[in-house]
Parts: sequence; structure tokens; C-alpha cells
Amino acid sequence: MSDMPAVSPFLSLVRNAFRFRLFMLLKLPSAYFSGVRVKYVDEASCQVSVPFKWFSQNPFRSTYFACLAMAAEMSTGILAMAQTYKRNPAVSMLVTALEATYSKKATGITIFTCDQGPLIQQAVAKAVATGEAQTIRVRSLGRNSAGEEVAEFFINWSFKIKQS
Repeated sequence: MSDMPAVSPFLSLVRNAFRFRLFMLLKLPSAYFSGVRVKYVDEASCQVSVPFKWFSQNPFRSTYFACLAMAAEMSTGILAMAQTYKRNPAVSMLVTALEATYSKKATGITIFTCDQGPLIQQAVAKAVATGEAQTIRVRSLGRNSAGEEVAEFFINWSFKIKQS
């Protein structure tokens, strides 16, 4: 992916904790106040955590499903934004579907991992090359601190060239 000069500058923005938290506070306040944080990111994978705390809880003493969904979506969305950031021609991205399976109560920190950066890169490149919208289904797996699966999300992303 070294032929994509915009990827590294975007990932350096994400890796700067202060700047990315400020971005979240201004553009994603629900994620910011829920404690959603990027733990790791490179061109191929992204890990995002969400804690169980007062702001993210549900009445059943576990993390609210929507907070889990925010972290799962962010783990895929950061990889997508890395491929569309300052792209010429500009490429829009949109979540078109979300599917989730919950397998265990989230009662602590849950870390969502998406390792499908290359698949996202291919979809964006195909959208640019063909001029046609491309939709892909991307997986994010959430695990607790013991490594047990808590939830699995599949998020469909659509990429297309922006019309001027």
C-alpha cells in the first residue's frame, strides 16, 4: 500500500491521541464520552476499545449494544477513511448495512479488531478505476480482556467517486 501517499498521513492523525480525541469530541461526541479509543492501527488492521462504564452501560450491567457497535464500526471506518482521505478523485464512503451477533456479556473493556484493510483498499481502488460504486462486507470481532469473543459485527461499506 506504499503507492497510496494519503494513507500514512491519515494514520498519523489517528495515532496522535490528542488530535484524534479532539476530532471525536467535535465530530463523534457519543464515541468520545462512551470511552471509545483507538488502541492500534496500521494499513492492514485496526483495534478499537470500548469500556464498560457508567456512560456506556445498559440496565443489565453490561456495555450497551450501541456502544459496542460504535467501536466495531470505528475499527472498520478508520481503515476505510485511510483509503479515502485526500483521495483524487474524491471518494465517498457510507455504511449501508450492519449485522451483529452477541455471544457474551460485555462487562469490561471490549476490543474490536478489523484486519481487512487490504480488502478495503481493493474496493476503493476498484471504485476509482471503474467509476462504479463498490460495496464490501467487513468483519470486526470484539473480545474481552480474557480473549473471549463478545460480539462479531459485519459492516457493509459502499465507496463511490464523489460527483462534483
